[in-house]
Amino acid sequence: MQSLKSKIDALWLEFHSGGITNPITVIEQISYLMFIRLLDLNESRQESRAQRLGKDFSGVFGPDQQHLRWKNFKQIGGDPMLKTVRDEVFPFLRDDVVKKSPLGKYLENANCLIPTGNLLVKAVNAINELPLDKGDTKGDLYEYLLSKLQSAGIAGQFRTPRHIIRAMVEILDPKPTDTVCDPACGTAGFLVGVMDYLKQKYSTPALIETDEDGEKHYPGDLLEPYREHIQNSMFFGFDFDSTMLRIAAMNLLLHDVQSRTLHNQDTLVSSFSERMPQIANNHFDVILANPPFKGSIDADSTDPTLKSKVKTKKTELLFLVLMLRMLNNGGRCAVIVPDGVLFGSSGAHVGVRKMIVDDNQLEAVISLPSGVFKPYAGVSTAILVFTKGGRTDDVWFYDVLADGYSLDDKRTPQPDKDDLPDLLKQWNQGQPIAQKTRTKNFKVPVAEIRDNKYDLSINRYKEVAYEEVEYEDPKVILGQLKTLEQDILKDIEALEGMLD
Repeated sequence: MQSLKSKIDALWLEFHSGGITNPITVIEQISYLMFIRLLDLNESRQESRAQRLGKDFSGVFGPDQQHLRWKNFKQIGGDPMLKTVRDEVFPFLRDDVVKKSPLGKYLENANCLIPTGNLLVKAVNAINELPLDKGDTKGDLYEYLLSKLQSAGIAGQFRTPRHIIRAMVEILDPKPTDTVCDPACGTAGFLVGVMDYLKQKYSTPALIETDEDGEKHYPGDLLEPYREHIQNSMFFGFDFDSTMLRIAAMNLLLHDVQSRTLHNQDTLVSSFSERMPQIANNHFDVILANPPFKGSIDADSTDPTLKSKVKTKKTELLFLVLMLRMLNNGGRCAVIVPDGVLFGSSGAHVGVRKMIVDDNQLEAVISLPSGVFKPYAGVSTAILVFTKGGRTDDVWFYDVLADGYSLDDKRTPQPDKDDLPDLLKQWNQGQPIAQKTRTKNFKVPVAEIRDNKYDLSINRYKEVAYEEVEYEDPKVILGQLKTLEQDILKDIEALEGMLD
C-alpha cells in the first residue's frame, strides 16, 4: 500500500509541474481518468462473462468506439493520445455514458483540462498501475488522494478527518437496512465511512486480508443479502457544487457503491422540499454531517418550513433544523457544529438548542480540540449526537483533548495522545454513570441545562481540577533571595574591577 501511495504522490507532483495547481482540479481530472479505466474494466468483465455463457454482448462501447477504450488508447503516445482523449473520449462520456451508466449524470460537464500529451501519458501510465480491480484497496487509494485536499490547504473545508468520521459512524452504529444521508456531502466522506464500517462488521473473519503494511482489508461478504438496498436506496448525498458531486460519486464507486442518489441540490432552499418532498421529510434513519460553518443564506430563498422553526440566516443553525426534519422518528444524527452553536445567546441559537433538548433526545455533546481541522481552520467544534423524538433526561459530555495527531498545522501522528479510543469504549459500554467530579466525561441533568438557558458548552458544566502546590516557608524564600542578591553584587564588583 505504501508503494501505491508513493505513486499517487508522484502523480500529484506531475500535475503540479504540468501547470494544474488547484487540488480540486487535479482530483477531478484523476477521477475522470479512473472512471474511464473502470468503464473499460467493467466492459471487459461483461464481455468475458457473455463469452463463457455463449451469449451476444452489447456494451457501452459500440463497434466503432473500441478505440475509445482505455486498453486501446493507452497504447498510443503523446499528442495523439491527448487528441483522442480530449476530442473523442470526453465527448463520449458526456453524450453516450450519460445515458448508459448509473454515474452518467455526474459526467454531463466532463472536460479534459490536461494541457499536454506528455502529462496525459504520465497520468495514464500511473493510473494503469493502480489496482482499481482489486478489493477495497482502490477505495483506500482514493481516500489517500482526497486527503491531499487537507494537506494542500485549499478547499479543505470539504474534507473531515477520516478518524473523526470513523468515530462518529461507530457512535451511531448504522445497520445495512438503514437509509443514510449527508445533506452537505462534499466528497462523500461520511457515506464512505458508513460503507467501510459495514464491510468491517459484516466480513467473514477467514476472508479478511492483511497487506504488507499491516492494513486489513474487509470483503463485506455478509452484506450480500442487503446488496440491492446498498446500491440503490441506502446512501443519499446532497451538495450544490457539481465538482464535489463528481468526486463524491467516484469515491462511492471505488468503495463498491454505484449510488444514483447523489443530488446537485442546496438542501436549505425551498426548491429541495418542492423537488423531493418525500426525501426532505421524515425519511432517514441516520444522518452524519459536517455542514458549512459561519455561512449565511439569503432569507428569500430559505425553505419556509425551516424559517417557521427558527428565524435566522445562519447555515449552521438551519442545518440542525433541516436534519431534524429529514430524520424518521427514532432516527439518529451525529453532526459537527462550531462551538458558537453551543452557547450563542441569540434567540435563534437558544431556540434551536431548546428544540433539540425539549422536543427530542440529545444524547451527547463531544467537545473536539481546536486543532482538528488545521491547517486550514482553527475553529473550536463539537459533535452533537441526538435522536428525533424521545425525551432528554440527561446529556453526556466528553472532552476530547487529543485525537492522535499534533494540533498544529503539521498534524503529525501522535498515537500516544488519543482520546478517541476511550471515547468509543465509554460510549459502547452504555455511557458511564454520572461521576463524582465533572472532569473528562460526565452527565448533566436536563433541568440544569434548562436553568443555564440551554447552554451546551462543556466548560459551563466542567469542573476544573486544581492541584495543591506546596511552597517553601517565606523565611526560607527570603533567605534565598538575599543569597542571590549577594551573588549578583559580587559579580557586579568583579565587572567593575575589570574596567579599572
